Amino acid sequence: MMKFPITRRGVLGGLAATTAVGPQAFAQDASRFTGDIVMGNLDAAVTVYEYASFTCPHCAAFHINTWPQVKEAYVDTGKIKFILREVYFDQYGLWASMTARCGGERGFYPMVDRFLATQNAWTRAPDIGHAIQQIGKRAGLSTNQLTECLSDRAFAETLISNYQANAGEHEVRSTPTFIINGESHAGNMGFEDFAKLIDEALEA
Repeated sequence: MMKFPITRRGVLGGLAATTAVGPQAFAQDASRFTGDIVMGNLDAAVTVYEYASFTCPHCAAFHINTWPQVKEAYVDTGKIKFILREVYFDQYGLWASMTARCGGERGFYPMVDRFLATQNAWTRAPDIGHAIQQIGKRAGLSTNQLTECLSDRAFAETLISNYQANAGEHEVRSTPTFIINGESHAGNMGFEDFAKLIDEALEA
């Protein structure tokens, strides 16, 4: 698990340096979604929040090894409502989050999958900022979209404030952490252990 604490200054460090645009480009665009993005049945009896960092290896392992089965068994069948909330340990995780949200709500979860599935590659690239932008381009974002998005300090500040408020509410101390109908469970889990927790919540 990756653990806290982090600092706002550390996460925001180098924000504008990842693009060629200066601080005058900080006006937030409405398409950059900053709130919760729900996957699954909005009326499901069980709500699952995942607190994850795009640079957390344990989060990547969960999404590669466990998440596909969870999605098939519980999200696609309408049994749970799933919400991923990003945690920011470093500037690269923040940049990845901004890129994932840059195109709006619809493209968020496909981009989440791309970043976590290829985490081992892009986090070890010679130029991580460039590697993050390349993932965004492969998802259909233009160079101008990425440049403006990644230079938007107001957007970054909002995401960080949201994360701090949410993590504080649920007393999140490490990633991944899962809140299943209000109950907190920390650490990467296999499908059987995770399914047991969801089934218990469904039966409650």
